Amino acid sequence: MDRGTVDVYEHHAERWQARRRAQRVDAATELGRRIAVAGLRRPVVDLGCGPGWHAPALSGPAGDGRGVVTLDAARAMLDLVPGHAPAAMRVQADLSALPFARGALGGAWASKSYVHLARGDVPMALHDLHRCLALGAPCELHAFTGELEHGPLPLDDEFAGRRFSRWPERLLLDVVTGAGFGLEAVDHHQARDGVDVIAVRATRERTLPDSVAPGMRLLVCGLNPSVYSADAGVPFARPGNRFWPAALAAGLVARDRDPVDALERHGVGMTDLVKRATPRADELTRDEYRAGVARLTRLVAWLRPGAVCFVGLAGWRAAVDRAARPGPQPDRLGGTPIYVMPSTSGVNARVGPDELTRHLRDAAALANG
Repeated sequence: MDRGTVDVYEHHAERWQARRRAQRVDAATELGRRIAVAGLRRPVVDLGCGPGWHAPALSGPAGDGRGVVTLDAARAMLDLVPGHAPAAMRVQADLSALPFARGALGGAWASKSYVHLARGDVPMALHDLHRCLALGAPCELHAFTGELEHGPLPLDDEFAGRRFSRWPERLLLDVVTGAGFGLEAVDHHQARDGVDVIAVRATRERTLPDSVAPGMRLLVCGLNPSVYSADAGVPFARPGNRFWPAALAAGLVARDRDPVDALERHGVGMTDLVKRATPRADELTRDEYRAGVARLTRLVAWLRPGAVCFVGLAGWRAAVDRAARPGPQPDRLGGTPIYVMPSTSGVNARVGPDELTRHLRDAAALANG
């Protein structure tokens, strides 16, 4: 979060608590019930908890062994939490850098907290949330719909200085899906100032979250994650896969099997055409291909990478163009050049490591234009 927004909450926490009230406590109670049904005896986190209004509702049935973690960027807000949830653990941290181990959390509640991030920062913030949640963990996210890129709300006079983002609904759902969450339900309600709020109920799935952001030099797209990669949390993770050795040899990345470093230091993002992880790609359906191409097209049109490199010629042929050949493609995706290269799987032994490295160099050259 930007420092100015956090400072508003630091300086006005008590007045905020006096002027506002808890909303959607019933939804927080329902999330607590969903976590209990999932049988995940791990803490649930209230992200951007404010005074801690929702923490008691998230705690679930007495004696189920689950704790509640209240997390906020403003220390002054956390100081108010014991008045509502004395037993809750309190953590001061940023939504974009959660201080939890992989799979440590059994659920997450985020009521109008990610609204304070720039839209382009949300995919990686949700990537981090996916990392922290256990497989099957339920979560609920509330955001503002509309069009606003990290600026003030027109009616925000009482607590001026905060910055917000508002989302077209389709784009927000694409980002949540891309972050590795299965959509369960979507509904709308009004915030106290009349702003439309979208509530997204989702579940942490066994898949890979996108590592994407605006300004990418190159977006690498696989067909879909293998179960091995999904469990490892790294694209192309299987030891026999040649993607990372070829990417290192091509100078595309500098660290092996580190998609976050690839994005942050080298502008190389990663996604998949279909998010569902499978042992074999031939388990995918035509409808999944169509939906994946549509989502990828919207993602690329929004983030505008220099080029998209699709890894897996057979997969691209099955999903998009049966006559495609390796190399730059005649068509564009969301206005962006496309490069298609052979699969880097060890099963594709007829394509050697030098050829894979050359393809990645050529894709980078296409991106550099």
